[in-house]
Amino acid sequence: MYFDELNISDELLDALDAMNFEECTPIQEQAIPKILEGHDLMGIAQTGTGKTAAYLLPVLDELSHGNYPKDSVNCIIMSPTRELAQQIDQQVEGFAYYLDGVSSVAVYGGNDGIRFEQERKGLELGADIIIATPGRLISHLNGGHIDLKKVSFFILDEADRMLDMGFYDDIMKIASYLSADRQTIMFSATMPDNIQKLAQNILRNPVEVKIAVSKPAEKIQQIAYICYDGMKERIVEQVLSDETLDRVILFASSKQKVKELSLTLKRKGFNVGAMHSDLAQREREEMMLGFKNRRIRILIATDIVSRGIDIDDIQMVINFDTPRDPEDYVHRIGRTARANRDGQAVTLVTPKDWPHLMKIEKLIEKEIPKPDLPEGCGEKPEISASSRRHTPGRHGGKGRHHRKGNGKHRSKNKNKSSNQGEKA
Repeated sequence: MYFDELNISDELLDALDAMNFEECTPIQEQAIPKILEGHDLMGIAQTGTGKTAAYLLPVLDELSHGNYPKDSVNCIIMSPTRELAQQIDQQVEGFAYYLDGVSSVAVYGGNDGIRFEQERKGLELGADIIIATPGRLISHLNGGHIDLKKVSFFILDEADRMLDMGFYDDIMKIASYLSADRQTIMFSATMPDNIQKLAQNILRNPVEVKIAVSKPAEKIQQIAYICYDGMKERIVEQVLSDETLDRVILFASSKQKVKELSLTLKRKGFNVGAMHSDLAQREREEMMLGFKNRRIRILIATDIVSRGIDIDDIQMVINFDTPRDPEDYVHRIGRTARANRDGQAVTLVTPKDWPHLMKIEKLIEKEIPKPDLPEGCGEKPEISASSRRHTPGRHGGKGRHHRKGNGKHRSKNKNKSSNQGEKA
């Protein structure tokens, strides 16, 4: 389906045309009509499927011609991290470029009192759309800086991440300030029990839209090094000694591990930067800019802060710790081999991580090669036969212009390729 087949305004179509977005992704094709019809919606879709546009476009369309108060907050979008909140705010700006009078404000923690005061003024003026992290919005609610009684749209993006971060009570408190007849939209990559509980509490007769988890790009060369914990740093040093690698992301399981690895690799002479939640917002923005501009060669990060990393030419992803959730693995390594480029994904797996690796292989329907360790890193440990017997490849797996206009002259060339990806 193409965007101009949807029942959205010419102004939105002009913005999409200017951004070279023509064809809907599956989540957009299924979700946008349901949201326009006024249904609550539970969307199951991973990052990179175009879900942000799936909720922004219908909400912007409604706000642009609906009878919504001009001096009130009409839409709340909840985000787990400041990076994602910033990204959503930028997308609102792009999609709403030709719309008159639709305003947005992003509110998130980790910055100084000046920023908080700017947010307060924006909230009191009544921006149409508020993109917020839960903790920061609670702070403004407690200060009496915002009235949510007239909110018509309540959106939770990456709801599973918010619950992983302990925001369930905050979300329920925020929901208690909202009108009962609002339209609620939830997106999550997974549907664990806590997400189902949240959906039952805040959604009314929702329609469900589910997009299957996509498999990693074929151009990603995946390998897994079986090793002991004490071998990991030496393996990373050997892998990163390849001087042709100038854009690498290394994922670690905690901010403490991020800090430790950053110090260790810096002492070894590697050009690294660390992204973790203890950094001030300005420091994190400077770190990302340095990585994008190649002043920083290796970025060490956790899954949570990685949500704001949207760079097409990552050469390698290293999983210092094996992801516990197979979908996190797909999300992490999906940072490389974008835009039809080649990429590499290296995962360090200890014997106790073997069950998690098997879950990953089951999800991607492929056995990940497990070569010998790099020279000088020792011998890889043996995995017991009882642990190996469920490996997918062995038993049943596949192995294997900005142009300003009135919308009357939009291009109808349906053969033109569309490269939406994460940006839509």
